[in-house]
Amino acid sequence: MIQPKQVAASLRKKLQIGSVAVFGSLLLLSVLYSALILRYDPTLTDLNIRLQGTSVEHPLGTDHLGRDVLTRLLLGGQQTIGYSVLALTAALLIGTITGMISGYKGGWLDRTFMRTADGFQAFPDMIAVIVLSGLLGPGLNSMVIAIVMVKWVSYARVVRTTVISESRQEYMLAARTNGLTSFKLLRKHLLPHIAGQVLILASLDLGKVILLISALSYIGLGVQPPTPEWGAMLNDSRPYFQLAPKLMLYPGLAIVLVVLSISMLGDLLRDYYDVKKEVRD
Repeated sequence: MIQPKQVAASLRKKLQIGSVAVFGSLLLLSVLYSALILRYDPTLTDLNIRLQGTSVEHPLGTDHLGRDVLTRLLLGGQQTIGYSVLALTAALLIGTITGMISGYKGGWLDRTFMRTADGFQAFPDMIAVIVLSGLLGPGLNSMVIAIVMVKWVSYARVVRTTVISESRQEYMLAARTNGLTSFKLLRKHLLPHIAGQVLILASLDLGKVILLISALSYIGLGVQPPTPEWGAMLNDSRPYFQLAPKLMLYPGLAIVLVVLSISMLGDLLRDYYDVKKEVRD
């Protein structure tokens, strides 16, 4: 007899795989559409066809300036997801390197890192990013820098804790006794323990970064007009919500689908890593 827990686990696995497929399909469609079948200039305005409904020429209609919504939606996905991946990758690299050095060396370097990390984590991520973006000025570069400055801390803390824990294990003492350099110890013995945890954290964090970038663009601190981006598209469509609610529905739905898909991907990676760890142990 099939147990309820088995049914729930099977359903969860199917949802995870389906969500990953949705995310991959949206990403692939966005790239292929812009590279192969881009029919309209996403920034070219034509007031003669503004706020048109669905048609063969414009499958999702046109916005308040006569721009093709499908083109802007797919290219906006490139902006939102692309800059999210860029910011998260930079934060991951900085945090991983800082955490490894801090946890391995210890002493005044570790204390300096901890005080710096405490300062960054004194405020919620959203508040800190908005303040930093406001200080740096609106624009893509300021947005990415602000997100990196806030997000690197969580990776550094996870890596630091893992390094301190693993450095006390017997195999690390044996490796030091055999004369391995610090660089080889970090690369060969500590990095494999860190990689899985950092990858899981990054997959769970990507959805949060997408929401951050969309929020910053929505309030005018991120991607600037006329460049298409999901958060900026929401802001542009806000005055026309009653007249053409679909203009806000499409980018809002895209954000929800992508964030949910990435969240499921994070759960899938976490389950895989936990099973792999159990088998290894």
